[in-house]
Amino acid sequence: MIKAAKREQGASFVSILIVMIMVGVFLAVGFKLFTPYKDHATVKSILENVIYDPDLVGRDSRSIRSTISSRATINQVRTDLSREDFLKIENIDGKIHFDLVYEERVPMFYNVDAVVKFNEHYEVIKP
Repeated sequence: MIKAAKREQGASFVSILIVMIMVGVFLAVGFKLFTPYKDHATVKSILENVIYDPDLVGRDSRSIRSTISSRATINQVRTDLSREDFLKIENIDGKIHFDLVYEERVPMFYNVDAVVKFNEHYEVIKP
């Protein structure tokens, strides 16, 4: 019994090194994916502010898009919201439909990329 107690030493250097490498990889991935999610949260906030403003909703889609794009520029959002394939604004039966559908490609390591997809839909009754 005394011999068994002497041989127990805890974690080896290699096992600690493997755990540290895994933690480092997860932290690196987390830091790289933080920016697209932060930008999307800002864009979502901008759209919700536009939706709840009756003066902006009463305008035509071109001026709404211009307002959203300028607010995104002020908030330093890297996503180009002026493109019509990112943000679709349609006026159907007295309702304005906002479809925010886009994806961002984030370079991870060497030739490995992560693709983050976002899909939001908002509906507002035109005043």
